[in-house]
Amino acid sequence: MSGGKARLTERAPAKLNLSLHVVGRRPDGYHLLDSLVVFADLADSVTLRPEGTFGLSIDGPFAAATPTSRDNLVLRAAESLGERFGRPSPGTFQLTKRLPVEAGVGGGSADAAATLRLLCRHWSLDLDDPQIPEIALSLGADVPVCLRPRRCHMSGIGEVVNPVAPEASRPVVLVNPGVALSTAEVFQQFARMASRTERAAANDLLVPAIALAPPIGDVLRELGATKGCRVAAMSGSGPTCFALYDDPAAASAAASALSETHPAWWVAATRLLD
Repeated sequence: MSGGKARLTERAPAKLNLSLHVVGRRPDGYHLLDSLVVFADLADSVTLRPEGTFGLSIDGPFAAATPTSRDNLVLRAAESLGERFGRPSPGTFQLTKRLPVEAGVGGGSADAAATLRLLCRHWSLDLDDPQIPEIALSLGADVPVCLRPRRCHMSGIGEVVNPVAPEASRPVVLVNPGVALSTAEVFQQFARMASRTERAAANDLLVPAIALAPPIGDVLRELGATKGCRVAAMSGSGPTCFALYDDPAAASAAASALSETHPAWWVAATRLLD
């Protein structure tokens, strides 16, 4: 093994926006956000094998939808960090893809953040080094908030992240109607509709997302109608939606019922991380 290093693995938890508001736009076109972010106990995982050559292999239920080329955020994160700190090739990465792609739950961003955490361990770098969040932001606006997967407030274009007081873990059901939705397209639709459309209470991107992917509305209606649902909302730019419950049994029952009624939907019952 390179340098006697053992294999390392990092989880990449799903990101959920409990609220997401667009509060402005910078001259360069980036939208300014205000969001309360939490993470779910459902995750991709990134493993490093230091004895291998630089590259990436992918398995898991969403492997087929995930590129293995240098465009993949795992490899981009590794290259960016290595170049910044003058480190050699770290080895071979294995990505287990359990989260849907282009789904509003930060899957690729979470993978990139997990890679940065993993390589900080591998190379004995300090995750608190101010260069790390700079690299994270260069990879994508959601990567900084995924660096430390905990309840937090996110603002700016995603680069301002402040932890908030943790709350007790709650059961949650995630549902994706089986469509991919580009974040850029949703923001473009938001810009087209902003002056003539009422915004949803929790997520300003909901109305434009439904305009592009109407099944999101079906998901929200059915989630909201499940027994014990406390709130149902869309995460990020969609199309994944989630519902919060007080009782794990109610969440499990809701997920089972939705899976049976809509076998084409991706449905997962889990819990929020503390």
